[in-house]
Amino acid sequence: MDEVRKEFKIQVFGTDIDEDAISTARSGIYPGNIAIDVNPERLRKYFIREENAYRVRKDIREAAVFAVQNVIKDAPFTKLDILSCRNLLIYLDSDLQSRLMPLFHYSLKTGGLLFLGSSESIGSYMDLFRAFDKKWKFYRRTETPSANNVGAFAGFPWTLESGQREAVPEVRKLRAVSTSELARKVLIENFAPPSVLINSRGEILHVQGKTGKYLEPSPGQASLNIIDMAREGLQFELRSALRSVQQERMETVQRNIRVKTNGGSQVINLKIIPVPDSEQAQGLMLVSFEDVIPVKAKPAEKEKEGRADARAGRVHEIEKELKYTRENLQATIEELQASNEELKSANEELQSTNEELQSTNEELETSKEEMQSVNEELATVNSELQVKIEQLSRAENDMRNLLDSTNIGIIFLDRDLRIKRFTQEATKLINLIHSDIGRPISHIVANLEYEGLDRDARQVLDALVPKEQEVRTRDGHNYLMRIMPYRTVENVIDGVTVTFTDIGRLKEKIGVSR
Repeated sequence: MDEVRKEFKIQVFGTDIDEDAISTARSGIYPGNIAIDVNPERLRKYFIREENAYRVRKDIREAAVFAVQNVIKDAPFTKLDILSCRNLLIYLDSDLQSRLMPLFHYSLKTGGLLFLGSSESIGSYMDLFRAFDKKWKFYRRTETPSANNVGAFAGFPWTLESGQREAVPEVRKLRAVSTSELARKVLIENFAPPSVLINSRGEILHVQGKTGKYLEPSPGQASLNIIDMAREGLQFELRSALRSVQQERMETVQRNIRVKTNGGSQVINLKIIPVPDSEQAQGLMLVSFEDVIPVKAKPAEKEKEGRADARAGRVHEIEKELKYTRENLQATIEELQASNEELKSANEELQSTNEELQSTNEELETSKEEMQSVNEELATVNSELQVKIEQLSRAENDMRNLLDSTNIGIIFLDRDLRIKRFTQEATKLINLIHSDIGRPISHIVANLEYEGLDRDARQVLDALVPKEQEVRTRDGHNYLMRIMPYRTVENVIDGVTVTFTDIGRLKEKIGVSR
């Protein structure tokens, strides 16, 4: 951060399985002999000297969080930029190491770095990490969908749900197989036709018996869709039958379907049975294939029938393709019509939304103009207030200087005879400081041989009749005290004003003249 001259919020997690080690690390205190290995600049920059030890600086200590953690059992920290796990893997066997690598991948951010010890490596997990610096054992996390699978961490206790206990290996006990189960198994293997269980999308979930004569892997990307895997001659009938079962949820049978096999053809019956819906099985179907055994004929008749069968088979196949094409075209037309209706509805909704947005935009424009007008008014009022503040500030300065230049002690009291303001000259007669503003005048110690100030001020406030009286300070100075009602501009009595005028020199002149 010093080199790039930028500040970043850094959070460091320090974990260990040993509580004593974590407590020591959390204290952040190192013995004084670290000065042998740490240069003075680093000591001055990152440590504070305490007697015979060094303590890590507070801001660095606050950036580190220490916690007891067992990497095998406890949940990991996630979204890490750098994960440093040095010289730990060498103490673990290969099984534990293989469990930790997907966990490290899960803990790091995209592009995060894994820092291992000099004698450690990622092993066979080249798909999870790629070497960033082979010398220093830095590896960068790579994006792999399989690594984010929760099943990869099934062996860790932290993946168990709340209240669920860790699985305990149990010795599987052999149980006696009943004769009914043996009979059912033999019947299925010898008499049940080859069948596959598929879901509503046509994906094969389970295979029973040998289905190679009817299904084969499709070229290109591997797929378990039964339509893609159907052999030539079976796709059209299979697609049509599946659509019928999905719509009506009733059993259907397609008979005498000629399917091409390796170097020949085979006539089969196709049966599709919908599985009753339940919580575990919704939209499932059982597809069964049954071979049709042809009737043997004489050689001449066989040749004649073969040619007739070939012509009839070809005609039948063309008719099936035409029927399928018609059905497919009709379904496409219906889907197109439904899509057009949906598009019309969506277009109407978009038009309505557009009108609402236009109306909202107009309202926002109006509000913007109103806000600009209010802003201009506020700016005008603000400038007027600023001028008045400056005028009041000048008037206050003038008034303060005027009162101070008169050398007259003045005290302003409110209706509760609490001090509102006073001049510096008044502090010679009454012990006033700035923090006394707001206190009753009766609580202030006066330097006068006169104790009726608060009483006389209350009388003037009640009778609204000014009062004059000569008072004397304890150090022998004479003052003329005047107490007058304080009138506001609205001619409201809001307290009293007490003034003290020094008449000592005047009395001296009168005495000399006499």
